[in-house]
Amino acid sequence: GIKKPFTEVIKANIGDAHAMGQRPITFLRQVVALCTYPNLLDSPSFPEDAKKRARRILQGCGGNSLGSYSASQGINCIREDVASYIERRDGGVPADPDNIYLTTGASDGIATILKILVSGGGKSRTGVMIPIPQYPLYSAAISELDAIQVNYYLDEENCWALDVNELRRSLNEAKAYCNPKVLCIINPGNPTGQVQNRKCIEDVIHFAWEEKLFLLADEVYQDNVYSEGCQFHSFKKILYEMGPEYYNNVELASFHSTSKGYMGECGYRGGYMEVINLHPEIKGQLVKLLSVRLCPPVSGQAAMDIVVNPPIPGEESYSQFIKEKESVLNNLAKKAKLTEDMFNKVPGIHCNPLQGAMYAFPRIFIPSKAIEEAKVHKMAPDMFYCMKLLEETGICVVPGSGFGQREGSYHFRMTILPPVEKLKILLEKVKDFHIKFLEKYA
Repeated sequence: GIKKPFTEVIKANIGDAHAMGQRPITFLRQVVALCTYPNLLDSPSFPEDAKKRARRILQGCGGNSLGSYSASQGINCIREDVASYIERRDGGVPADPDNIYLTTGASDGIATILKILVSGGGKSRTGVMIPIPQYPLYSAAISELDAIQVNYYLDEENCWALDVNELRRSLNEAKAYCNPKVLCIINPGNPTGQVQNRKCIEDVIHFAWEEKLFLLADEVYQDNVYSEGCQFHSFKKILYEMGPEYYNNVELASFHSTSKGYMGECGYRGGYMEVINLHPEIKGQLVKLLSVRLCPPVSGQAAMDIVVNPPIPGEESYSQFIKEKESVLNNLAKKAKLTEDMFNKVPGIHCNPLQGAMYAFPRIFIPSKAIEEAKVHKMAPDMFYCMKLLEETGICVVPGSGFGQREGSYHFRMTILPPVEKLKILLEKVKDFHIKFLEKYA
């Protein structure tokens, strides 16, 4: 009941596009609606290309209903569509539907793969190398499995680039207390928004091949690339192009999802993983492990199908689909640039270019007086900053300490998802707050 100095809370803390006002993609919702309520297949309100896809998905379902369990790996025809999508995306690199597993969002796939990779005890316990800053799913899953988290730092001075020398340092230090077997890469990056170039990916693959590491490529932001000169390269494609010695030996699991991209369909929990070079016996264990949870949500599988099998030129829904898709992505590109430019005008804030994904991870200067006060409140300095920001402006962001950061540096992560006008207001408020914060504690 106490009057606050703001009229609404702006939740810029989580990458939930629809909660931030993004409209659903019409075609995706039409197909899922038709699958959910097949009586609509007779309705003239729905386009033929949507009906065609819905019928195909329903034929793959037990009893022609989304309400039936699917195979644990997912509906066969959807896995075939995923394989075709990967082949198109990667310029003809072959993909086998048998290596595709549909998942409950990408998170479920990542946790499942980690589960089969973790073993041993004491110094032989599996070490999992993750980027710092990282997406907290990784530290949480590693902790839950009682594996060993092995940090490697992204280079903030160099636009959050990944440096193989840093991977080597991290791996060699970790060998003293665990058995590092897994290397996680997030590209485009969350929370940092960098897009890795081809050379960097080749170096990482060579490193994994040399050290016999299992590669996890989290590629859920593959559609979200904004900066001039940046391009998404999948790990699978580069691995293939590096030749048979690499392509037939490096174990790789890559992940995609309905939750990000231009779709933003977080609630459907649709996703897939492609796992290559897995030993046949281990593959058998993976399928067993997936069978425990019966199957991923079938409506989420249907949503994933539309992501990998969208309207094509010549189909009646194509022009509307492309218009909606490009509108979302162009808007995000505009907001990425706006956010970077606005932050870099504020004394005491530095923001690297937001090349991709949907977040900014600016570095903030926190004066020593504020650090002392944070200690009194038993808070990390950036948590103290974020709580003050929330109390004084109603803007909710996440402290950098939640993602990991180099000792003595402070950041916060915020999404760039609010509508442009609201984002401008948000950035102005952050700017005014930061200047006042510096004046108070300097």
